[in-house]
Amino acid sequence: MRGISTRTLLLTGLAVALVLAGVASFYASGHPDGLTVVAERLGFIQTQQHPSSTSPLAGYATRGISDARLSGGVAGVVGVLVVGLLGGGLFAVLRRRQPSGDSQPEGRASRPGTD
Repeated sequence: MRGISTRTLLLTGLAVALVLAGVASFYASGHPDGLTVVAERLGFIQTQQHPSSTSPLAGYATRGISDARLSGGVAGVVGVLVVGLLGGGLFAVLRRRQPSGDSQPEGRASRPGTD
């Protein structure tokens, strides 16, 4: 039996994450989370503005898109793409970096006659 290639696994994972972020967010609850409810009830919700409250994706929404469900879906997809790119870039940088003086990747000893 042939195994699944790394590329296939990564692309399938990306597709599943994008579908969940874009489609499943349509069915997310429109009610505020517990911390927001308590802050509203106790009256300190507006005492301090969060530094990222003016960002394009603040509040699980996308500024400029009036449909709340579509706005949340777009924010989810953008979030998945940003995190995927940052994680993939970090992985690529760390994977290629080798300690100085090592000619072979860790765990791979050279075989006689192959140098």
